[in-house]
Amino acid sequence: MAALSLRNIVKRYGHGRSENQVIHGVNAEIERGEFVVIVGPSGCGKSTLLRMVAGLEEITAGEIAIGSRVVNTLEPAERDIAMVFQNYALYPHMSVFDNMAYGLKIRRMPAPEIRQRVDKAAAILELSHLLQRKPRELSGGQRQRVAMGRAIVRQPQVFLFDEPLSNLDAKLRAQTRLEIQKLHRELGITSLFVTHDQVEAMTLAQRMIVMNAGHMEQFGTPEEVYHRPASTFVAGFIGSPPMNLLRQAAGARPGQLLGIRPEHLDILAPDEPGGDRLAWDVQVDTVELLGAERLVYGRIGDEALVVRVDESRPAPVAGARMRVAPRPERLHHFAADTGKRVDA
Repeated sequence: MAALSLRNIVKRYGHGRSENQVIHGVNAEIERGEFVVIVGPSGCGKSTLLRMVAGLEEITAGEIAIGSRVVNTLEPAERDIAMVFQNYALYPHMSVFDNMAYGLKIRRMPAPEIRQRVDKAAAILELSHLLQRKPRELSGGQRQRVAMGRAIVRQPQVFLFDEPLSNLDAKLRAQTRLEIQKLHRELGITSLFVTHDQVEAMTLAQRMIVMNAGHMEQFGTPEEVYHRPASTFVAGFIGSPPMNLLRQAAGARPGQLLGIRPEHLDILAPDEPGGDRLAWDVQVDTVELLGAERLVYGRIGDEALVVRVDESRPAPVAGARMRVAPRPERLHHFAADTGKRVDA
């Protein structure tokens, strides 16, 4: 395994008046053995960035290094990477064993070593009993594990995952996320994983790159990104429901937006004094039941507000009014014009 460096990466399509820049100067130093997730909405450039690392897209400007080697001009096969695709890309006429072994065979690796590598990967992925089956005889989750096994046997410097779980149902996605976490703990190979699913990103990432329209909005741990978002885009994209962003509520500063996560709002009893705490009067519109918690959707004047309430507290009913107090240490401030975080 090796470190991965992205240095001022730029990607443009076309020339002259038809030129379209889709990646704008991305810089990231990914440590040896680190699992980094690139997350963002559709069309933000995350897969393009991954494909440039893989050598499947040319780099317009900047430098990509795997370990000590700059790989800008190297073909994909020369970069010592292995990629897991969204659509599995298995050969339907081959057995699981042959699918996993194919890349090693074309490298003319000795048969005993191929057998050893495939058996080891199959054991890790719990595929040993399926090695003679064809892809059509497997479930979606099993096919994805075969695709990961094909990458593992190559023993690459870097793993690249391009939305590998998007074709699985919700239950299988959750199960396969756990398998990928376990796999990384066992192998410790530097990994770059692309997804549009923020839950997937928060679950898997040691650090995450949040992309927006070709720009890297933030690069940090899930905790840093969630608790100290660098912009209103990150605050609104990471978290479900997203952070409340208020312009006119008490406590907001001129020229700034005030941010507060739904779980960081305390409901005050009607006769409970607010003391020195900031408090808002909220008109309740709807209440959404989510089992162990409820989401209360309301308004402060014309501004929407969401409050997360756990099952231990009674939730207000639609049409009622309530008072909420934001926790002072959980308030965030963003510049209204740029959307960037403003620290006190």
